Amino acid sequence: MIFTSPTKGQLTFESMFQDIADFISQHPEDHYRLIVGTDSQLRENACFVTAVVVHRVGKGGRYYYTKDTENVGESLKKRIFIEASRSLALASQLSDRLAEEGLNGIELEIHLDIGSRGDTRSIIKEVAGMVSGTGFPAYIKPNAYGASSVADRHTK
Repeated sequence: MIFTSPTKGQLTFESMFQDIADFISQHPEDHYRLIVGTDSQLRENACFVTAVVVHRVGKGGRYYYTKDTENVGESLKKRIFIEASRSLALASQLSDRLAEEGLNGIELEIHLDIGSRGDTRSIIKEVAGMVSGTGFPAYIKPNAYGASSVADRHTK
């Protein structure tokens, strides 16, 4: 899987993780949030973008994203579940690497592109429950900027 960083260009998962670890090590006393969010845009196929945001709370951050397409049909519910599954898979990978590197104090959260307004309101409990059941906190709009702003920017 290849990730794109607006400042570093294309990176492998390991290169991205090392960049995150280096960013955190610059100011280890600060508070960090590590966010994973996925958004999709339906065209001929669905374009999925999964973003990883490392946020140094109150002091900025950086992000990375991966992008691919998949033929999943037109069902919004199916796309939302695929978005959540992609975020969970990447969050699990990141969580394992954080543990290996002794960075257990970093909060890892999943941002879902669903909210109490619009077509996705009927599946909030299902999708958020799926994520919460894995142990990751699930955020929905308007607090899900990892999916609804960062990932969304690159689905266009």
